[in-house]
Amino acid sequence: MSLIYCSLQNCLSYLIEAYITVKRMKKAVIIYDSKTGNTEKLAFIIEESIEKAGFNVLTVKVDEAKDIDFFNYDLVCIGTPSYQWHPTKQIIDYLKSKFDNYKKQGRMKLGSPKVSGKNVLIFCTYSGPHTGINEAIPATKYIGQFFEHLGFTVVDELQVLSEFHGSEEISTKGRMGDIRGKPNDEELKKIAEKVEEIAKKI
Repeated sequence: MSLIYCSLQNCLSYLIEAYITVKRMKKAVIIYDSKTGNTEKLAFIIEESIEKAGFNVLTVKVDEAKDIDFFNYDLVCIGTPSYQWHPTKQIIDYLKSKFDNYKKQGRMKLGSPKVSGKNVLIFCTYSGPHTGINEAIPATKYIGQFFEHLGFTVVDELQVLSEFHGSEEISTKGRMGDIRGKPNDEELKKIAEKVEEIAKKI
């Protein structure tokens, strides 16, 4: 009987310890839109990297993220392809809706004071056939403004050169040259390492 009691005690202690560990884990959410798979591939690379840094990570497409509360997470990651140097319409509409709701709740303060422990990482895939990376920078800056207005800290903006699926001409003759197969394995590895280091500092 005493052996069973000790076993139950050990089991209970283990469960309590495991629960405390999970509660202490930092939380991240990755919300993304992807049209040809480039941004989705990047979202999963980022997910793996953040998990390696010790985060509990939820990854969802933007049309499944309606009920996500950004303030419940230590790190929010938003990903989009660049469309006419903007995020996709789905990402824009989503952020505008969230922003309006937070404004109604009084969570947007004049002067946008920093909210401790709230961070955002923005990632954007682009092909840049006309003006290169300048087609992606405005998209990440646009997203960043929504979060800066809420007091989040933008920890980084990743603009990732990616193949333009469906047009060999754009993928070979644009401003960025031959971008077929991009981002390649070596480039993805560097992104993964960079994201892991960023997450470890949060």
